[in-house]
Amino acid sequence: MKSEIYNIQSKKVGDLTLTKSVFDTDFSPSLINQAIRVYLFNQRSSYAKTKTRSEVAGTRKKVWSQKGTGNARHGNRTAPIFTGGGVALGPDGMQNYALKISKKMKKQATYAVLTKFAKEKRILIIDDFSKLEPKTKIGNTLITGLKAQDSVLSKSKKIGIITDKTVDSVKRAFGNIKSINLLTLNSLNVYDLSKQNYLIFSQQAIEQLK
Repeated sequence: MKSEIYNIQSKKVGDLTLTKSVFDTDFSPSLINQAIRVYLFNQRSSYAKTKTRSEVAGTRKKVWSQKGTGNARHGNRTAPIFTGGGVALGPDGMQNYALKISKKMKKQATYAVLTKFAKEKRILIIDDFSKLEPKTKIGNTLITGLKAQDSVLSKSKKIGIITDKTVDSVKRAFGNIKSINLLTLNSLNVYDLSKQNYLIFSQQAIEQLK
């Protein structure tokens, strides 16, 4: 399986054979779904919190006499049974929603998504981003030139640019373009990949994926 290589002038300069162990693996929707679920749960924070009977404001005086009223015996009005009292067994703000997935499964899920992109011809490679001028106009020109040569890319509304590390010129050239999402190999995850319609790799990133 091959992918086309372009320079920053949007001109094709060659082809690169993609690594089979990364871009030609078994596709498992259930594994991808599990990896996405784990990622989203691990981003979740505990905001919900209720007050217990010891935290609500109110008198601690006994509601009524222990005996002689005909009513059930009670302590004070902060008990959960009374309006305005504390909440019994409510969320305390310390809930842990974290889930786990093994490194091997996480890697397999990532490779499965990349395989899907490769088989659907939704990947191309830029040979050298370091020569790119850090200007939004230049970034737009590059994407427009690439779209003119790739019908799939021209229809893509979400494009992921993946580099081996954060590149300042890439960040400044594409950071203000809404359709572009900047990703690095260190931050690569199944959730972000699955949201893209097309992937543009730097050649250094492809080399490191091997």
